Amino acid sequence: MSSTSVPSGPSVRTIPEGDDRLRLVCQDCGYIAYENPKIVVGSVATWEDRVLLCRRAIEPGHGLWTLPAGYMEMHETTAEGAAREAWEEARARIEIECLLAVYELPRIGQVQMIFRARLLDPAVEAGPESLEVGLFRWDEIPWDRIAFPTVSWSLNEHRSRLGQTGFPAGGNPTP
Repeated sequence: MSSTSVPSGPSVRTIPEGDDRLRLVCQDCGYIAYENPKIVVGSVATWEDRVLLCRRAIEPGHGLWTLPAGYMEMHETTAEGAAREAWEEARARIEIECLLAVYELPRIGQVQMIFRARLLDPAVEAGPESLEVGLFRWDEIPWDRIAFPTVSWSLNEHRSRLGQTGFPAGGNPTP
């Protein structure tokens, strides 16, 4: 490659020397584009005996209900990310109490970290990624319109831990 050429970028799938799996590699300069899982952060945020849910305005799961959650951003902690997502999706101000569960989803390249949180104020409203938001008692949760399995897992984990503190984080249900 001449000094004026621009590398083509990572475009060839190969196993780099010293590695054990296929990676995208630039043929010209050897740059390796590592593909790593995304971290999703969110919360089961409550006000008294109600849990905050958001009806999605975006895909995947448009029109279905979810917890306030999304991808972690650079330069924030997981708890800061969960609080930011609650604000962005439901204009909810929350206080993180503890880590509720960690879900590993290798099929879609995600690790989800869900926190237990307390709403500081019950006044919530839909943010740009939500059609509507609501505070639901357990028997009011729209179980047949939940967007993702991890939402149900998180809600059930939360319910199983009511009144408990200092517990280890839950994880993927066993089949």
